[in-house]
Amino acid sequence: MPRGCAYHGLMGGGRSIQLARVFGVRIGVDPSWFVVLFLVIWSLSGSFKDIYPGHDTKAFALATISALLFFTSVVLHELGHAVVAMRNGIGIAGIDLWLFGGVARMRGDTRTPGQEFRIAIAGPLVTAAIALVCWLAGGRHALALDSAHVSAGTAVLRFLTLINVILLAFNLVPGFPLDGGRIARAIAWWRTGDRDRATRLAARLGRGFGMLLIAFGVYLLLLGADVVGGVWLVAVGFMLSQSARAAEMQSRISERFAGLTVSDVMDAEPVVLPAQTKLDRALDEFFLRYRWPWFPVVDATGRFLGLVSRQKVEDVPEALRPGSSVDQVMSIENAGSYRIGVDEPLETLLGSEGLARLGALMAVDPDGVVRGIVTVDQVRRALRAQTAIP
Repeated sequence: MPRGCAYHGLMGGGRSIQLARVFGVRIGVDPSWFVVLFLVIWSLSGSFKDIYPGHDTKAFALATISALLFFTSVVLHELGHAVVAMRNGIGIAGIDLWLFGGVARMRGDTRTPGQEFRIAIAGPLVTAAIALVCWLAGGRHALALDSAHVSAGTAVLRFLTLINVILLAFNLVPGFPLDGGRIARAIAWWRTGDRDRATRLAARLGRGFGMLLIAFGVYLLLLGADVVGGVWLVAVGFMLSQSARAAEMQSRISERFAGLTVSDVMDAEPVVLPAQTKLDRALDEFFLRYRWPWFPVVDATGRFLGLVSRQKVEDVPEALRPGSSVDQVMSIENAGSYRIGVDEPLETLLGSEGLARLGALMAVDPDGVVRGIVTVDQVRRALRAQTAIP
């Protein structure tokens, strides 16, 4: 089954379960991924039973190994995007596996066609390398999965070769938000000099491809030949169409935001909590005074460190609060998701997961010093003001 890989914030993410960190990048899985893992193992078990009849345990073990290696390939694909993005100065909030594949969630958008192209092509290059390595390692020796003389290792390598070739071909389709659509956007952006126009072109291609998948899925359902495949194609087609439509709408909003930055809408007098503040003072002088559920925590130079909530402070026994400081109870997990550069284009906020979860982001300068706070309400007011302009 084709599965999409992308490197944006429109799909998945948010509440994933962390598995590991690679190159400093958080790797997680959405709960929906476990459903897909089960389906892939179930499907592969049937295929391996055909190769090794009467060896159900062996077939299940090979199916499980193959499925996990396949999803490892997807993670490596996304790491390709992530590593190149970081080398181009774009932060990565994390990589998540979910119902329809993998997604590398970038904290900012690309600024040039060259950046867009390099990041977009990185994933497919990794997938192509994986397919080639698997083929050279033994996949080329198995002409068919149902061969009675295929060894266990060769059968797994054959599957990994085939599935990565399919993954590569699917992701190179020139329709947004697939990698091929990103590549198409980079080329159109380079030729026209207009990112928003290029995005709308790639999005229209993505919507068209999504409609084709839906139509083919409906065709399979009407024939009754492959009900599972038909439902899957309809679901993938719908997801691609909706993501492409969202990207097209965002590009139109971005045009309205042209020239505006985070500093234009932020509150330039933020209330912050010094990290060394004792918890009794934090409760009395900040939480009880301002009645806010959380505050940004900064060091002695004003650099953003993390967040502290009233609940965390109140969880500490009252007798211990005078001797405990804010930095001992603050949360630093995903702190990078709750910060944004003061000079970032305002449109960057539109796809921010941190803004959606927390309701606000800390606006920081290049040294990480908090210079302001931008809230969802401020973004909404700016959006209304810009869309009201004829």
